[in-house]
Amino acid sequence: MATELRVGIIDSGCSPEQASDLLDSRRFWLEDGQLREGEMLPDQLGHGSAVLTGLQREAGPVPVLMAQVFSAQASTSALQVAAALLWLVEAGATLVNLSLGLQQDRPVLHQACAEALAAGVLLCASSPAQGGAVYPASYAGVIRVTGDARCAPGQWSWLGTRQADFGGYVGAGGRAGASLGCAALSGRIAALLHEQPAMDRLQVHDWLRRHAAFTGPERRGASHV
Repeated sequence: MATELRVGIIDSGCSPEQASDLLDSRRFWLEDGQLREGEMLPDQLGHGSAVLTGLQREAGPVPVLMAQVFSAQASTSALQVAAALLWLVEAGATLVNLSLGLQQDRPVLHQACAEALAAGVLLCASSPAQGGAVYPASYAGVIRVTGDARCAPGQWSWLGTRQADFGGYVGAGGRAGASLGCAALSGRIAALLHEQPAMDRLQVHDWLRRHAAFTGPERRGASHV
């Protein structure tokens, strides 16, 4: 694993204010079915901006690389995500946050994830608390994260379910819980790697499991909001 910590995010970009602090950024889009890449545009969805904020809340000031794959609509393609991931690997990302989930398993994305993992890059991807499989969270070696309403800032849960490995803090903003839970846990992993840069994926996974604030899935009762 690279000794210099760099965190990659694949999302809808970020605000111009946030962009000024990025290490680097790139936009990936499809035009007439062809992959294009170029300069990142301001975040039109607000999703990537919220993900970056949530990640940095846990990680502190870490070098961030932003790959933009969403524009005005919350939809993207496996080709865009795969290209973004390979760019992040080439740019030296240590850890990549993917607060997204595609319903179709595509070979191009599977291969990109395999290459990233083989290079020693940690991948954290969001997975819904219920429902069918999403990708890349369902690929072997990817840390699967959802939101967990029990978690306060700085806390996470060890779930170990068919849906997710861990649950993370989602905040009170009403945005997608899995996305922000994933961002929060990625931030905590970034902080851990800053302290212990030699840790590999299995060591990180075991450390998170041992230090989780909660074990097992949420039990939804009358007090759950």
